[in-house]
Parts: sequence; structure tokens; C-alpha cells
Amino acid sequence: MARSVNSVASRARRKRILKQAKGYFGRRKNVWTVAKNAVEKAMLYAYRDRKQKKRNFRSLWIMRINAGARLHGLSYSVFIGKLKANNIELNRKVLADLATNHPEAFAAIVNKVK
Repeated sequence: MARSVNSVASRARRKRILKQAKGYFGRRKNVWTVAKNAVEKAMLYAYRDRKQKKRNFRSLWIMRINAGARLHGLSYSVFIGKLKANNIELNRKVLADLATNHPEAFAAIVNKVK
């Protein structure tokens, strides 16, 4: 008796992976085993980097706030400490935007905490 295999599901599974590998270079886009590994690795990178993106942006915001604060004679840590002491609750994203795009507003905040 012939062995029953679910070729419909197998083909669908392979097609799904190959569709995800569309645009990859060389055999990564059309050879099943190579594409499967490439897509799996890409998914791992995507998962990891969604977390890393948050770290990278926070780091960028801190650099921008530090640069803005130093123009007014304060270091980043002193500036953030004074913000907390004066109960000014602005997050780093907003502070960084003010420091880069609205320097007069940032200067007003610095003068308030000094």
C-alpha cells in the first residue's frame, strides 16, 4: 500500500518560506534548504533588533540632550538631575526634539532648572 503524504501542506509550507525569501541574493531566494535557513536567521535578527532599536534611540536622545545642555554649561547628568528635582516630567524623546529643532524652547527649560 502506498504511503500517504500531505503534499498540499508541504508545498504550502515551502511556498510560504520561499515567498518570505523573495528579494534575497543568489540561492537564498529559490533553493528550499538555503532559503529556509536564511528566513529563519532573518526572523531572529528582526526579533532581536526590534528590542535594540529602542536602545539605539534612547542613546541618540541622550547624546542630543547632552549636546544641548553643554551649550548652556550643564552636563547631561546634572541637567536630568535638576529636571527631576524641579518635577519637570519631560521624556528624553521630547527633550531631544526640543534640543535639536527648537533651541529657544530648550534654553527656556534649562534656564528654569538652573
